[in-house]
Amino acid sequence: MKTVSFVIPVFNEAGNIEKLFDQLKTNMLDFPELLQEFIFINDGSYDNSLDIIKLIAAANKNVKVISFTRNFGHQAAIIAGLNVAKGDAVITMDCDFQDPPHIVPVLIRNWLDGYKVVYTRRTLRSDNFFKKMTAHWYYKLLNWSSEVSLPGHIGDFRLMDSVVLKHFQNRKGKEEYLRGLIPWLGYKYIVVDFERPKREKGETGFSLIKMIRFAMKGILSFSLLPLRLGLVVGAFSIFSGMAMMIYLFINYFVFGQFYKLLEWLAVMNFILIGFLFILLWVLAEYINGIKKEVKELPDYIIEDTWNLD
Repeated sequence: MKTVSFVIPVFNEAGNIEKLFDQLKTNMLDFPELLQEFIFINDGSYDNSLDIIKLIAAANKNVKVISFTRNFGHQAAIIAGLNVAKGDAVITMDCDFQDPPHIVPVLIRNWLDGYKVVYTRRTLRSDNFFKKMTAHWYYKLLNWSSEVSLPGHIGDFRLMDSVVLKHFQNRKGKEEYLRGLIPWLGYKYIVVDFERPKREKGETGFSLIKMIRFAMKGILSFSLLPLRLGLVVGAFSIFSGMAMMIYLFINYFVFGQFYKLLEWLAVMNFILIGFLFILLWVLAEYINGIKKEVKELPDYIIEDTWNLD
């Protein structure tokens, strides 16, 4: 019998865990030929989320638990779950019901039809205007600048076949941006659209700072845009300087006039210094990524596990 593994990061989701687990089991009744494996990753929760997961695991041997020493982040939790998943298919989803459990049977049916990857795309978001707007333009920028085609508004709610999972588990390096890594593998995929509901209970762990860091990770991981931006700014600077020089020569040799451009040069110099700081910041991000690779720091540290071999 084939097995479907569910990888579910948990950060302060005490009010959602039991309900999610019950709904997933109910939805899986449509597939009696499939076994289930549930992997909950406690990402440093400070409520009683871990206690609830341990109680579920004590009553269900197919429920496995990984608990971190602290909060290492959403992507690290997903990576931890994927590293131990043994299913023929793996579904990654959040615990807040914004990845609706009733979509799971649709993912599985597409997998049974032969698709190696099944993405979900959020066609309607219940987020505030700022988050909707920034997400819309971020995905446009990322897809335009990326070296691989990245479907827009695709989150971490997806299904992967075990063939894709093995490539991930055998990877080298510490690539954490799964939304870019999975499309990079190039396997046959299909996209399932759904309307994203509101969070049922609790509060999101994604602060504005975390979202900015996550967005930068995507751009720096699968895009050469920051480096190309330096080329564009440099070309603009050279073109502007040559244009000013021609302007000075024409006024001096043809019209016998000379106009002071110190004010314009001061403004331009100020602008270019701003761009220089931006480019230094981008370079620092790249260097930081190289530093992490060289230091070989782990993506996460596991404090304890339950029902794992």
